[in-house]
Amino acid sequence: MNILVLSRKAGLYSTMRLVEAGRKRGHLVRVIDHLMCNISIAKNSPQIGYRNTLLKDVDAIIPRIGASVTFYGAAVIRQFEMMNIFTATGSEALLRSRDKLRSLQLLSMSGLGLPKTVFSNYPKGIDDLIPYVGDVPLVIKLLEGTQGLGVVLTESKNAAESVIDAFNQLRARIIVQEFIKEASGCDIRAFVVDGKVVGAMKRQARKGEFRSNLHRGGSAEVIQLSAEEEATAIKAAEVMGLGIAGVDMLPSTRGPLLMEVNASPGLEGIEHATGVDIAGKIIEYIERSI
Repeated sequence: MNILVLSRKAGLYSTMRLVEAGRKRGHLVRVIDHLMCNISIAKNSPQIGYRNTLLKDVDAIIPRIGASVTFYGAAVIRQFEMMNIFTATGSEALLRSRDKLRSLQLLSMSGLGLPKTVFSNYPKGIDDLIPYVGDVPLVIKLLEGTQGLGVVLTESKNAAESVIDAFNQLRARIIVQEFIKEASGCDIRAFVVDGKVVGAMKRQARKGEFRSNLHRGGSAEVIQLSAEEEATAIKAAEVMGLGIAGVDMLPSTRGPLLMEVNASPGLEGIEHATGVDIAGKIIEYIERSI
């Protein structure tokens, strides 16, 4: 097969592993920068140009679209879809998962566990929000934040008021969530491919930090999911319409609570923690789908 990996940088770990896994299985795999693609729109003739050459004879694409370029990345994926080329992540699924508020709304309506969450139109203060999420401490998140950026734990009402006021001044949209104390600074990342969990790890925040993201200095170790955690991860990916997903959950006394469903989950942390060839699982998924 002729497979394209849509990635800004060929030297990124996840990109290199996908290329390696695909070539190991005898496929032609190339990396193209989706921001360098030109979308040609004409009657009954969708085409994509890349470096002055039309992309032809492509069997499948593996999108690795960063959050900052979601709009154009989704447009490029959509063009490939119009050309009847298989994509490991669909354009609508990407957009759906990147909209944090929409994602939470869809997941909640599917009966999946979530931390109590409230979204308001530039709230004036914390008192209007506490009835929905409980008392402090509370977690305040930017809707557009990624990798733990724009996430603040507020220990007091005064701190929460200050954070909300600062975000309001910046005209930044936020959500406010209850703090799950019993999680003790850890969360669970389940990697789902084609409706199955192919790897899972527990991420632990470093001392003095409540965010467990590996980009924030957290550590990771392999974990065996409970039946409820596995079912939650699979259903969350299904609700988002994602064939490949990184599902983040918090352990709690009321079961796993979903934090996020990532459409372009990194491979480095999960492969190193579990020893599983996740990139190979993704290539096998494409092979089954063509």
